[in-house]
Amino acid sequence: MKKLFFTASTALFSTFIMGQASGNINYRDQESYNNTAIDINFPSNNDILVSVKGLANVKADAYTAIFSITQNGKTTKEVNELMDQRIMQSLNEIKLKKGVETFVDMISFVPVYEYETEKKVFNRKTYNEVPAGFELKKNIHIKFDDPNQLNEFIAILSNYEIYDLVKVDYFSNALETIKKEMMMKAKLLVQEKLKNYQELLGETFINTEKKITDDFIINVPIEMYKSYEAYNSSSLNLKKAANINQVTKSVTLYYQPVFNKDFDFVINSTVLEPVIQIQYEIKIAINREKKPASKTDKEFILVTPNGDLKTLNTNTTKQN
Repeated sequence: MKKLFFTASTALFSTFIMGQASGNINYRDQESYNNTAIDINFPSNNDILVSVKGLANVKADAYTAIFSITQNGKTTKEVNELMDQRIMQSLNEIKLKKGVETFVDMISFVPVYEYETEKKVFNRKTYNEVPAGFELKKNIHIKFDDPNQLNEFIAILSNYEIYDLVKVDYFSNALETIKKEMMMKAKLLVQEKLKNYQELLGETFINTEKKITDDFIINVPIEMYKSYEAYNSSSLNLKKAANINQVTKSVTLYYQPVFNKDFDFVINSTVLEPVIQIQYEIKIAINREKKPASKTDKEFILVTPNGDLKTLNTNTTKQN
């Protein structure tokens, strides 16, 4: 009797070590994500570089959810009537909710084709495309203030076979105010760092050449979702070739905000729900090199007996 030997192994890691509180995220592939941290640089030189980075987590005060709806029909009249009926009935219920605004966006209206078989006695089958009807696509935009209302919208729209939630956009009216607050905090920290460097070096930077640059980055939740697959798979030690049918594994999405660890200050450090994240960085480069004054930099001024000031030209050359 043939026996199958199963060896348990992780599907995504050859070595699996994690703390019990780390979660299933540890099953994910070793993916490299784009750097979400702000990065501004000066050309490489011997300057002293003073940098301050800040992060602000801003809770949204308005949201826009977009749902996609598709309708098929034999004629243009049928398609439009069915689409209008589904949208009108669903929006009539949604508009009863407090603080809700809606907008319907036209996406596409195209004919649909199918294949018709043409049979001939002494020839192969021929498949001809023939009109089969029309396909109409629209998007429903819903603006709302309370994030808990999204579940209510989904319940209403699903009654009319509208299931495709395309995305949710986040908005805040406090972004400019938060930016100003971040710039002020960064200014104080830069001054503190400059003072510390001067004390450590025993010199002053007052008369030194300086360069300054700064920038903002804003990350919204739709950009910050990651994914992973968590499962254990088995290896089969088979002597003969065999067909193996694998089951489609579930993919998990999760919100991954920018971490607080790389910043000099953080506004609203605790993140419970997806938020708008603002990053700010300011850099100052200080050139400590003392350039000796050249002869051409000197200027002589003659005071005449009448009290007039005249600049003497010291660059004159002798003529033969």
